[in-house]
Amino acid sequence: MIHRRPTSATPSLRALLWLACLLVLSPAGCGDSGGGGASDPTVPASYAAHGSVGQVWVVDAEPGAELRLTDATRSVVQTGVADAQGTLIFRDVATGTGYTVRATVAGETAASEPLAVTGPHDAPDASFYAQQTVVDGYQYVATRDGTLLAINVQLPGPIENGPYPTVIEYSGYSPADPDSPQPSTLLASALGYATVGVNMRGTGCSGGAFQFFETLQSTDGYDVVETIAAQPWVLNHQVGMVGLSYPGISQLFVAQLQPPSLAAIAPLSVIADTARGVLYPGGILNNGFATDWAAERKHDAQPGGQGWSQRRIDAGDQTCIDNQRLRGQSPDILRTIDENQYYTPEIADPISPATFVGNITVPVFLTGAWQDEQTGGYFATMLDRFTSAPSTHFTMTNGAHTEGLTPAMFARWMEFLDIYVAKRVPRRSALAPVIVGVLNGALWHSDVALALEPERFAGVTSYDEARARWESEQPVRVLFDNGTGTADPGTPGPGFEASFDAWPIPQVQATAWYFGPGGSLTREAPSEGGADSFAYDPSRAQETALHGPSDEVWRVHPAWDWQPLPDGTGVAYATEPLADDVVLAGSASIDLWLASSASDTDLQVTLSEIRPDGQETYVQNGWLRASHRKIDESASTELRPVQTHLEADAAPLPAGESVLARVELFPFAHAFRAGSRIRVTIAAPGGDRVLWKFRALATEGGIVNSIAYGGATASRVVLPVVPGIDIPTALPVCNALRAQPCREYVAASNEG
Repeated sequence: MIHRRPTSATPSLRALLWLACLLVLSPAGCGDSGGGGASDPTVPASYAAHGSVGQVWVVDAEPGAELRLTDATRSVVQTGVADAQGTLIFRDVATGTGYTVRATVAGETAASEPLAVTGPHDAPDASFYAQQTVVDGYQYVATRDGTLLAINVQLPGPIENGPYPTVIEYSGYSPADPDSPQPSTLLASALGYATVGVNMRGTGCSGGAFQFFETLQSTDGYDVVETIAAQPWVLNHQVGMVGLSYPGISQLFVAQLQPPSLAAIAPLSVIADTARGVLYPGGILNNGFATDWAAERKHDAQPGGQGWSQRRIDAGDQTCIDNQRLRGQSPDILRTIDENQYYTPEIADPISPATFVGNITVPVFLTGAWQDEQTGGYFATMLDRFTSAPSTHFTMTNGAHTEGLTPAMFARWMEFLDIYVAKRVPRRSALAPVIVGVLNGALWHSDVALALEPERFAGVTSYDEARARWESEQPVRVLFDNGTGTADPGTPGPGFEASFDAWPIPQVQATAWYFGPGGSLTREAPSEGGADSFAYDPSRAQETALHGPSDEVWRVHPAWDWQPLPDGTGVAYATEPLADDVVLAGSASIDLWLASSASDTDLQVTLSEIRPDGQETYVQNGWLRASHRKIDESASTELRPVQTHLEADAAPLPAGESVLARVELFPFAHAFRAGSRIRVTIAAPGGDRVLWKFRALATEGGIVNSIAYGGATASRVVLPVVPGIDIPTALPVCNALRAQPCREYVAASNEG
């Protein structure tokens, strides 16, 4: 007997083909061939299959059942096995219609209802969003594939008193937790904004499975933006997005899809390149912060993996309970990391904002810190790629992960939201100084009260004038000597600042200093060649520069533990005392002529300042696994070497021969005073960072690395000198510069 699925009143092409099959062939001839193009007899499936963006997800299957995803021709596209919860996700499915999920049950073929797989730009009609009602408090919203996301809405007053300017904070942390809003949500709420905290799919009480910044997370964000903007309590039916770190990064992924109701984004402390900027800097695994963070996300993706979601489960939240079903389909993020030690464009490009921020078409307010202990300073390498944003304001500083909340940045953040989300002349809330005081106590623990800069729009009455004034300002703002701007050294506050038309700064002069004998660093390359050698010592790869917990670095007086290199384990080169002040801002290149007794080796380069008082201040790092030295010529400049990191380009070091290995020094800005010396140190990875550790190459016996200088092998550093900037402040107190440890200078074995 042939069992047919119900069809619509209008005969479909599939139904006509089925009828033709029955008329021409026997029923057996219409059966499942396992990959053919003929129709086949089926029974309705007991499981449910749903089409999504590039995916098909299945629930309520028999655990252990073998499931086949077939396309409109009945060809098998993918196969899989339902997990213990009876769920399965088919990923990387091509856009199309007529897909079914099939299984063999008691000798019969069961098939799901036909379904469609959509692409990231196949957004639903506006009516899909308008039909959802969102109110104050904790609840769920539906995405285009039917997944329910947990959200928490906080309105500044009754719904009927709206509409209110509204912002969304979206991440895989706990933004939907009604008992513990995230920082940017708290700040915006205190300033009178309606806020919406949203948990990504596969986290908290949201449905689905978690995969690091998969396309579905971006389309989910699009759906949330449009659903919230459709609510009657949202001012102008447009929303902004806010957040620092994870919820900052997520804004870039959502905004690239150009939700029509997105007014502006304000991402703080973000990344540009997941692989090269954080996970594998220079091709070396960051198995400190990067893998620790991944392990936390893996834990959070488990059923009830976040404490607040487990509490809701225990309290009987049936939607939260049901939303845990697909958790077993979350890919193992740690395994993915281990399997991709080389750069794989099809995997790494879609999760690297630098590849797509050019698609963002709304105003952007972005901040970042060069020494950020979590996301690092690589974010600045993508700032020139926001080519479609109508207005950009980038503020950068020395400091740690929370610098985006410091007074110098918080004041501008408030202005930005007022102009582009609230669409009003910026007016300083009476609560703003109170907020700064709370942040000071919670994060920085300063002994002095922090003050906001004077109101910049106090005399402006016209919104158009306010917006025009904001947009007339130079888009790049660099804060120098952060930590010296108050009476308590180390307290957030710049010593001085400068603004520019673009990043990289157009007027930067690429200036080379060359390595020489005795650890010298000179403007001219030595005519005679030489070399300095050091023992490759990976034992420091797990060492950090801070005592105590990681948030210690946010405090005014961190417990630094930045140790000099053990004798013979590195080489260093330093200039003579500078005759004049030198301001550096940008990326830099350390061009090394390297030889090694091993076929591969890991390098860490450190830029620092030797001060006239005999102290040394950390500035920035760069890293390189020597086998990854192949340069992408199309992306590289004199100041910024960019390696391909492709497996096909990896090459061992030739025995007994020096080869050029250019190390990319991450972006930074630093003012060197007259009398100070610029120092470059080369060693094995480790010891300079707060959270970053490294899976450095192991040694099998002693390994000796050599750095050649002079003649045909003129190793050098090329630094981004910014002319015409006066340094108005004196030499900072040692350890005053935020996230830049200071220690007594100790010469390396090759110096002097």
